[in-house]
Amino acid sequence: EAVAAEWMLEFACSCLCRYFAEQSGAEFRRWRDVAQALINGLSQIPPHQKKTVYLCQLLIRIAQGKSLGLHFENDQRISPLESALSFWTLLEREENKLEKLHEEIRRLIQIQIVAVHMENSYFKEAAEVLERLFTDSESDKPLRVKLATVVKTKDPYVPLLQSFSYSLLISKIKSYINLFMKENETNFLIQEATKHVASKGLGATALLNRPVEVNENDKSDLETKQRFVLSIILLKDVLRLYCLGNNFFCLFFLRLVKEEQDVTSLDNVQNVGNNGVSLACGRKRQRWTPKEDLELKLGVREFGVGNWAKILVRGNFNNRTSVMLKDRWRTLNKIK
Repeated sequence: EAVAAEWMLEFACSCLCRYFAEQSGAEFRRWRDVAQALINGLSQIPPHQKKTVYLCQLLIRIAQGKSLGLHFENDQRISPLESALSFWTLLEREENKLEKLHEEIRRLIQIQIVAVHMENSYFKEAAEVLERLFTDSESDKPLRVKLATVVKTKDPYVPLLQSFSYSLLISKIKSYINLFMKENETNFLIQEATKHVASKGLGATALLNRPVEVNENDKSDLETKQRFVLSIILLKDVLRLYCLGNNFFCLFFLRLVKEEQDVTSLDNVQNVGNNGVSLACGRKRQRWTPKEDLELKLGVREFGVGNWAKILVRGNFNNRTSVMLKDRWRTLNKIK
């Protein structure tokens, strides 16, 4: 059971890395929940999997870095980015190289912890966080002095914060992910699943590589369906074996199988007309919940009408697309 859990954690981490790099919000959240459940089930972290666990925790927190109302620590003062910084410190201790990249990411996280507080007009908290972030070492002093000056201005758009932006932090994290993935190409489940796909002649790889003409609105959704179908195929048999001895994975496996049946099918993904519009929708029509409506309204308030992709990534929607968000907003306005 412990060995199977390790394989699953490796696979979940690789999925988190991929979807973080692709900025695929729904898929990232799906694998975030899986990875978190696996980590919570560990009585202790195996030494050889410390980096895997720390990276999962880091990405989960970076993805929620601007949500000051969300807390990962018992101390309510600790923001998601400040919690992420602690896991970045643990990652640094596990590596003896990449010193320059380590330092760049550390500084970016520190700066953005302050910047996010200022963007939300929490200037007092921004000043307090400086006391927690920096020691009295000479190497930290210059940045601490600059950030203290920035906090006093109460201006979140000063050049320092704009030069070391959140998007730059995400870019640097992606660079680290690429290096991590290269070092962990021997993922056991990937190897075994690849052999299984080849032996069964499932043609899943051919499906992914098959050129299909779609318009821009459908392209992203179609690719998501294709990747999800392949993920189900790769995981199904391995999960079935593990289900025999673990109730959590029984439930997880049943959920995956249900989503495979409900969300999409190979026939529906392949059934695309000449005009580039899907002829058979692989997604069951589902009612909008009050919670989803609230997420949509909050997203419009934060990003504005028309920024559906941003709203989709930051909001907690149940298997929606940006087109669905646009249509639902139009419907809400009509009802209003």
